[in-house]
Amino acid sequence: MTPLQALLIERISHGGPISLADYMAECLLHPQHGYYTTRDPFGVAGDFTTAPEISQMFGELVGLALAQAWLDQGAPSPFTLAELGPGRGTLMADILRATRVVPGFHTAAQVMLVEASPTLRRVQENTVSRGHDLGLCWVEAAHDLPEQPLF
Repeated sequence: MTPLQALLIERISHGGPISLADYMAECLLHPQHGYYTTRDPFGVAGDFTTAPEISQMFGELVGLALAQAWLDQGAPSPFTLAELGPGRGTLMADILRATRVVPGFHTAAQVMLVEASPTLRRVQENTVSRGHDLGLCWVEAAHDLPEQPLF
C-alpha cells in the first residue's frame, strides 16, 4: 500500500465518502505524495509533453494571436493575461517573448498563472520571469482572477 493510499483510506474511514474532486486533488496535489508536487511529469523523463515544450513557435503564435485580440478589443488597460495549469511556464514565456514587440501590451498586462502546486510555481517563476520585468501573480483557481478584461 502506498502512503497516499493509506492517507485516503484513513480519511474516508474517519470522515466518510469524499468527492471525486477531493480525491483527485489529493492524488495530484498532496504536499508529500501528490503527482504534481513530487516529480516533474513533463518532457523526456516525465510522463507526457506538450506542444510548447517541443517548439517555441506554438507559444509565439499564440502570443501574437492574443495580442491581436487585445488590439481588436481596443487595447484595454489593465487586463489579465492568464494561463491555467501552466506546467513549467514555457507557453507563457513564449507568449511574453513574442508580445514584447507589441506597443503597450506588457505595460497593460497583469500576468497571472493558475497553479496549485508550490513545486511547479517555483519552476514557472524561473521560466517565465526570464527576459522581462513583468510581475507574476499566482492564484489557486480561475475564480480568483480579477474582474477585468481577460486574455
